[in-house]
Amino acid sequence: MTALPQTLLDLFADASTGPDRPMLAERDADGAWVMTGSRALGQRVRAAAAGLVAAGIGAGDRVAIMSPNRVDWIVANLAILHAGGVVVPLYATQARDQVRYILADSEARLLFVDTPSAHDTLLAGGIALPRTISFDPGDDDLAALEAQGRAATAQTDALAPIAARIAPDDLAVLIYTSGTTGQPKGVMLTQRNIASNAIDAFALIAEIIRPGDAVLSILPYAHIYESTNVYGYLLRRSVVYVNTNLERLLDDCRAVQPMMVLAVPRIFERILVGIVSQAKAAGGVRAKLVPWALGVGREYMRAKTSGKAVGAPLALSYRLAHALALKKIKPLMGLDRLKFFGSGSAPLHPDTALTYMGFGIPISEGYGLTECSPVVTVNTPLNPRIGTVGAVIPNVEVRLADDGELLVRGPGVMKGYYNDREATARAITNGWLHTGDIATIRPDGCVRIIDRKNELFKTSGGKYIAPARIESALLRSLYFNQVMVFGAGRAHPAALVSPNWNTLRAELMLPDLPTGELAARRDVLEFLQQEARLQTADLAPYEQIRTLGVLPRDLSIEAGELSPTQKIRRRVVERLYAGIIDAVSSAVA
Repeated sequence: MTALPQTLLDLFADASTGPDRPMLAERDADGAWVMTGSRALGQRVRAAAAGLVAAGIGAGDRVAIMSPNRVDWIVANLAILHAGGVVVPLYATQARDQVRYILADSEARLLFVDTPSAHDTLLAGGIALPRTISFDPGDDDLAALEAQGRAATAQTDALAPIAARIAPDDLAVLIYTSGTTGQPKGVMLTQRNIASNAIDAFALIAEIIRPGDAVLSILPYAHIYESTNVYGYLLRRSVVYVNTNLERLLDDCRAVQPMMVLAVPRIFERILVGIVSQAKAAGGVRAKLVPWALGVGREYMRAKTSGKAVGAPLALSYRLAHALALKKIKPLMGLDRLKFFGSGSAPLHPDTALTYMGFGIPISEGYGLTECSPVVTVNTPLNPRIGTVGAVIPNVEVRLADDGELLVRGPGVMKGYYNDREATARAITNGWLHTGDIATIRPDGCVRIIDRKNELFKTSGGKYIAPARIESALLRSLYFNQVMVFGAGRAHPAALVSPNWNTLRAELMLPDLPTGELAARRDVLEFLQQEARLQTADLAPYEQIRTLGVLPRDLSIEAGELSPTQKIRRRVVERLYAGIIDAVSSAVA
């Protein structure tokens, strides 16, 4: 039996050996797909790695990457590892104060950016930069680095002795958690952490995704979820199509016809909103048919997955809905060949999963966190347990602390927090990582996440509220874009919402006014409050939203209200919108 790779270098070597085959693709400036084969990718990685070595990058040196997704990101990432360095990923949208902090804290010796202008923008923002190499052509770019590496390796192979010294427990990635409060913390992930996680998580789909199958990669590589996924794609010998613009997601789906797409709940919710919005905009029969069909499909799958008998009226309605509308959705989206969607990083509402199942697309929800490299549990596509995040992947253990906090142990658990022994000691006890998530574990081993431990709050009636549960219910609506639930010490929870203004304008025939003025209108508030009551009607009475506050604009990363992964920074929002929160709280007191 062939030994499993223990390092990311071994993993890449295994994935790229054999005859030349298609491996990575992205669109060029004209929109055409450009393919990079395994042989060409290996040559580029070795050349860039040799260029880094010639530039003085050595064992343990930190090298940062700040760029949107592109094939060059993957090349740079692999090159850093082959040079013996440590990858420090940054989001292209990262707040400038966090960029400054991460570059300084990690002591990055070199920075990759997407364009020369990105370097100029950072410099103009007063950020002290190391040597900066751009992916696009410039004075100091990736193509030049690769040329230098090829020239250097023509004289001697400097990479072989480096590879021989790299061990499984060596630091591979220093990734800073986005954090919803305070400064980000540097999570130290080793070669073994990430390699083992990719191997164990993707082993569950070994018989579903076959070598040569097309996958569409859409999540940011700066996020550990997609960063590890890339290694999983390579393991499965998939052909990876890199989406470089989410606005073109459906175009890419139609062009690629992927077998698998891994994403986050917000993308799935927005796709459903788009389907319903287009139907309403079309008017006529379609405006009523599509929402009805989606609802019938959802209720049919709810009955079917509950193990109860599906009544004849519902079965008949489903057959009609499928014939008239549901069977057309997959082809229109370019998902005829799709075997499943994978969802992670945030809670997925069961209704969303059931709606997709209604038109033939299973969503396999999983759970993980950066400190676990990241996957901990996952539903298998052939048997998704709706409402749970599945069972643990191979070689991982979970248990509950006395207060219900989920603890995790396994080969993916981080080495610790960079330069923070106290935080590391608080996070890991006898090999068990404290996740900070409250959970339950079913008798079949499936895990259900309740919410973040530090985000639960108690109403004045003594009921504990999990805001994520209510937020995911509200986000089913096509009228809500962003939601934050609050209400500690109040009689009932309430919400701050940023509406989908385009959809709301069309629904209420609103005048063409700035969103700040529209947010103050009584008809807008009353409509959204009614929608909130509708979407939370299936929750417990003490969880239902009775009133809300309308934000004058979308929350943004630039204003510090969102993390780079689009998570709401609750403390920041509570401070900035204290006036609206107080007004709403008074209304429900």
